[in-house]
Amino acid sequence: MIPFLDLKGVNAQYRAALIQAATDVIDSGWYIQGEQVKAFENEFASYCGSKYAVGVANGLDSLALILRAYKEMGIISNGDEVIVPANTYIASILAISENNLTPVLVDPDINTYLIDAAKVEERITEKTRAIMPVHLYGQTCQMDEIGLIAKKYNLKVIEDSSQSHGAYYKDKRCGNLGDASGFSLYPGKPLGALGDAGVVTTNDKKLADMVRVLGNYGSIEKYTNIHKGVNSRLDEIQAAILRVKLKYLDKDNDERREVASYYIQNINNTKISISDSLYTDVSLNSNMVWHQFVVRVDDRKAFIAYMERHDIEIGIHYPIAPHRQSAYSELSHMQLPITEKIHHTVVSLPIYPALSKIDYQYITKVVNGY
Repeated sequence: MIPFLDLKGVNAQYRAALIQAATDVIDSGWYIQGEQVKAFENEFASYCGSKYAVGVANGLDSLALILRAYKEMGIISNGDEVIVPANTYIASILAISENNLTPVLVDPDINTYLIDAAKVEERITEKTRAIMPVHLYGQTCQMDEIGLIAKKYNLKVIEDSSQSHGAYYKDKRCGNLGDASGFSLYPGKPLGALGDAGVVTTNDKKLADMVRVLGNYGSIEKYTNIHKGVNSRLDEIQAAILRVKLKYLDKDNDERREVASYYIQNINNTKISISDSLYTDVSLNSNMVWHQFVVRVDDRKAFIAYMERHDIEIGIHYPIAPHRQSAYSELSHMQLPITEKIHHTVVSLPIYPALSKIDYQYITKVVNGY
């Protein structure tokens, strides 16, 4: 069976360096808020091109703490609205509702699966305070258009970069395209820890400082709490591991691009929908990091069963739209036809650095035989 994602194989490439990094932390005797976290924050900020990076416990916290920080700074208030794509992973929306804010869902562009900038402005009200573009599947959103809208209405732009580590929009990387950005460093991400982890990037020192304080129990000085904070800190051992893997992120992303290019050039089954505007634009392919390679199939269940019979594991990102989840029953009345079409038909083919050429050639052959 070709696994959908072979994390053991991905991390085996750097096994010796990862073991040494973990050993160094163990031997240091310092496990929380130490030198490894500081070093990773500096290195990741430099990589993204941002001035600041703040390590947090996970990707959901990265977004939630940005919004919470803006509330503490008096920029956003309870009940305010945040515009977000309707077809994102539910964590993007959880970060909004967790802060007593209102998610305003916008249908994506069917050709890119990204928030449709043309539809954003019509959803702005007097209570809108931010736009949260999600760089889904390792792409980047229409940030020029989104930036102009945000400037016109004095809105914050909070990137959800949880799937786009290293991706470019023109000459800038994700994490440096808005006012702030939240990254998940979950193991399966392009830059993945060996456990949960996350990071916030920004060029706003006040925001960075507030995120750091809120994630440390609301404390600047030990036992002195100036805000009602939470415990959301990046572990030393995960920071050390991430420092190793960050060195190879561009190489890993290039390997993902190699797999994606092969799929694009060789999948020719007309029952498999590969978006022309997304997957055949060379400039987009070079800027994307291909966290997922997503196609659409009308009878998804039959396709998955077919692939499994040929010993290929398939993923679905994501099977249920957020507004159809029980947790958000208050949004179930919304009519979001493009979102629902995407969620009902998408499947993700295996794509990761440890995937061999023999394997992705075989996957392509099987897909074409469906």
